[in-house]
Amino acid sequence: MRVFSDNTLLLTLLYCCFSSVVSSSLYSSCQLQGQFNLNGMHKTGDVILGGLFAINLFSADPDLTFTSEPQLPTCYSFDITGFRQAQSMAFAIDEINRNSKLLPNVTLGYSLYDNCIQLGIAFHASLSLVSGQEEQVTLDKRCVGTPPVQGIVGDSSSTRSIAISSLLGLYRVPMVSYYATCSCLSDRQRFPSFFRTIPSDAFQVNAMIQILKHFGWTWAGLIVSDDDYGVHAARSFHSDLGPAGGGCLAYTEILPWGDDPAEVRRIVDVMRKSTARVVIVFAHNSRTINLMQEVVRQNVTGLQWIASEAWTLADVLQTPHFMPYLGGTLGIAIRRGEIPGLRDFLLQIRPDLHHGSADGKNVVNQFWEHTFQCRFAPPPADWVETGGQLCTGQEVIEDVENELVDVSDLRSEYNVYKAVYALAYALDEMLQCEPGRGPFSNNTCAHLQRLEPWQLVYYLGKVNFTTTFGDQVSFDENGDTLPIYDIINWAWLPDGRTKVQRVGEVKRSAFKGEELILDEDKIFWNFESKQPPRSVCSESCPPGTRMARKKGEPECCFDCVPCSEGKISNKTDSMECINCPEDFWSSPQRDHCVPKKTEFLSYHEPLGICLTTTSLLGTFICVVVLGIFIHHHSTPIVRANNSELSFLLLVSLKLCFLCSLLFIGRPRLWTCQLRHAAFGISFVLCVSCILVKTMVVLAVFRASKPGGESSLKWYGAVQQRGTVLVLTSVQAAICTAWLVSASPVPHKNTQYHSDKIVYECEVGSTVGFAVLLAYIGLLAVLSCLLAFLAKNLPDSFNEAKHITFSMLIFCAVWVAFVPAYISSPGKYADAVEVFAILASSFGLLVALFGPKCYIILLRPERNTKKAIMGRGTTK
Repeated sequence: MRVFSDNTLLLTLLYCCFSSVVSSSLYSSCQLQGQFNLNGMHKTGDVILGGLFAINLFSADPDLTFTSEPQLPTCYSFDITGFRQAQSMAFAIDEINRNSKLLPNVTLGYSLYDNCIQLGIAFHASLSLVSGQEEQVTLDKRCVGTPPVQGIVGDSSSTRSIAISSLLGLYRVPMVSYYATCSCLSDRQRFPSFFRTIPSDAFQVNAMIQILKHFGWTWAGLIVSDDDYGVHAARSFHSDLGPAGGGCLAYTEILPWGDDPAEVRRIVDVMRKSTARVVIVFAHNSRTINLMQEVVRQNVTGLQWIASEAWTLADVLQTPHFMPYLGGTLGIAIRRGEIPGLRDFLLQIRPDLHHGSADGKNVVNQFWEHTFQCRFAPPPADWVETGGQLCTGQEVIEDVENELVDVSDLRSEYNVYKAVYALAYALDEMLQCEPGRGPFSNNTCAHLQRLEPWQLVYYLGKVNFTTTFGDQVSFDENGDTLPIYDIINWAWLPDGRTKVQRVGEVKRSAFKGEELILDEDKIFWNFESKQPPRSVCSESCPPGTRMARKKGEPECCFDCVPCSEGKISNKTDSMECINCPEDFWSSPQRDHCVPKKTEFLSYHEPLGICLTTTSLLGTFICVVVLGIFIHHHSTPIVRANNSELSFLLLVSLKLCFLCSLLFIGRPRLWTCQLRHAAFGISFVLCVSCILVKTMVVLAVFRASKPGGESSLKWYGAVQQRGTVLVLTSVQAAICTAWLVSASPVPHKNTQYHSDKIVYECEVGSTVGFAVLLAYIGLLAVLSCLLAFLAKNLPDSFNEAKHITFSMLIFCAVWVAFVPAYISSPGKYADAVEVFAILASSFGLLVALFGPKCYIILLRPERNTKKAIMGRGTTK
């Protein structure tokens, strides 16, 4: 079918209408311009409802001579389904007339016409329904004869409905279609009086999308016919799957095609090369048959077909020839319903040879001719000889297996039934209007005798009832009913037979919204695995990766890119990777965040254990040396050069060894504040003692010379203690100022390693730390210079050599410490500082106390005043 674009007929119609209006202003009646001889069925009543049905499938156009008025086409090839639809409307009206609760005291009638599946004939029929067939219409009297209809049930095609509704909408005559699905008919501006009891293609498309999502089919082929049905379906797919659509769904290509075999071959060739395993076909039977014949010819297998409503139940495709390719097809079908009593009504149909209108008898007799292969008109001479027979009207239809009385699969008939009842309920609601409380201007009500079509349109929009089958019927603001479709599956049985089975439904309710119900255990899959196929352009991206769209390709075609370090994706098909929190890092699989590894100089690691052991060993040696000196405190070698300073020096060295422990372990506020203060004060105390000892050596040497006795008074025990105290107090003041102004604090450093947290102490004030080290260095250099000057003094006084050597070790260690400390990251900076403390402490301990302990323990004969005083004489 194509979009109705024949403007000639419409212009002619408008011209006739305009002429009628003009003539009405000049005359009291309008003259009918011509009679339409149409097949039809009629029944009188207080209110007449019209109907348009496809009872004949074909028509033969008359020859155009352009010298006389053309006749209407001749219709032939009886369609049993269309006839049953018409009889369903007649049954519904008969049932309503027998219902005392619905439209009491009002009798419905009908005028049903055959459209022969021709737009021109359907247009003629609709004009006859809304204008009547009287030769002359008098304006000031009520028309006699068959009255105009108040509403029309039809048509069975979207294209014909578009054309007819465009006309009826001008006069607001309600039209309720039972088969037109084009989503374009939901346009209330173009079709203000159109309603339908079949869901629109937009919902059919939505139902298919729900099926795709349910089975995870994100990559599907879409094939549509190049008519109203296919074009508007393609638009709906594009709208629902576009940027505003939901989820990751895409189609490989929209392939519209007509009757050209080359187009069909091209489409099948594209399907064969495509990676999509699911193919949606939106087309009518004839187009689909052509397509499937080419599929069979090219032997295209392994596809999951999804059928639109138009060919879901096509018997011609459910054959052994097609089933190897179409088995397992999932289709959208009109809701199957039940109409109690319809079969008995159909069984009452008999040919009427003498009564009724000619067109009504013609329709019924066509059915009998189709069923019993007999004739009512005078037959040709060879009719009986060739096997034909004449019908007598006494034949028993119950004895014949025929499609008419098979009411096991009522679908379009059920929609006709609902359409008639919708009009009836609208009329019933209208007649229950209370005067003065009506919905129209001045609170008026509509009256049956003066009923305007637009008034019935208003009440149709308010209809809300439930059928005996349990389906709710109501219309939204666009004239669409609450949609419901059956999901159909083509099962291919082992014996070669085909079974079309209902496996679910998709519907929209006023309360639950859209709902898809599938019985997957019943679905037949035409694959070796007997499982649903996979149809994706790209496999899903697992957690730990993100989707990266392929340039120039649909949304569902993408690459999976691993998340970068520090980012994760914890679900499938993530569009982006997310950053881990500050104290967390991505796992090796990049699918979750794990706490970052923490790094600091720990007591439990080998380096920390080694440094801790060394520190404790140095402390232990200091204690041992101190014990030795205390035990031998009266010996000359201990008493020489102020034993009190030696004891104080040993205590300060022990503190130096112990303060290194503050640099090991997880930094905390108190350890950060204490470690450098303890380190600075301990070393200043140590170096101060050495400086004072050096100064005492120089003072004693000067006192040994003539006139130098007075210099010793400045280096007595009190002055030595005071000097040490003052020098140490300066360092204590520096530390106090540093802690008060910019105290060291624990810090989580992530600059060294992104996946680690390095715990360290920030010095707070670099100036404070530099002043602390500079002060220690100043005292150490001064001690070294003084000791160097005293290195050549007589042996009896010469401890200066040991002091010089110890200071050289001390200065060398700390000069090397500065660059090593600056270049060492994280815990290694602490390790370098601890190593410097231990190395310098051991250097001082060994250089200053090693020789003395050697003499005390191993050479006691030299630990005498005579031996010590005799060195200078010997030399």
